[in-house]
Amino acid sequence: MVPGDGFSSGLPTGAPSPTVETAPFWEAAAEGRLVLPRCDACGYVIWYPRRFCPVCRGREVSWIDATGQGHVYSFTVVRRVRGGPWAGAGPYVIAYVELDEGPRVMTNVVGCDPDDVRVGMPVEVVFERSDDGTHALPRFHPTAP
Repeated sequence: MVPGDGFSSGLPTGAPSPTVETAPFWEAAAEGRLVLPRCDACGYVIWYPRRFCPVCRGREVSWIDATGQGHVYSFTVVRRVRGGPWAGAGPYVIAYVELDEGPRVMTNVVGCDPDDVRVGMPVEVVFERSDDGTHALPRFHPTAP
């Protein structure tokens, strides 16, 4: 889903603080695209975005369009939060999603009952506009198996 199409998970969506290394990721997210850096030397797909390869230490990376597809690798359901912007948001899912390209990203699984989330569940990216409207955050929702 493209940011601004009205999708809302109901979860807080604070704006990120992009850096030189993460700016391409956040710019693409604002357009409704998931991009990842890939090492030009060894082909490793990197997460969290950075300008060098953590595997071979190569200093040349290129940004690739990711499919936005993956599966739930691990998760937990948060049922109560005491304070802050997440108070009252529960229950919600915090998950590691393993992308088809390889990396595992920490995110939220949205668009389903938290009790229905399972390890191995196929998911795809959905972008939700940040609270201040300047960015979009990638979250994931279930897809048909």
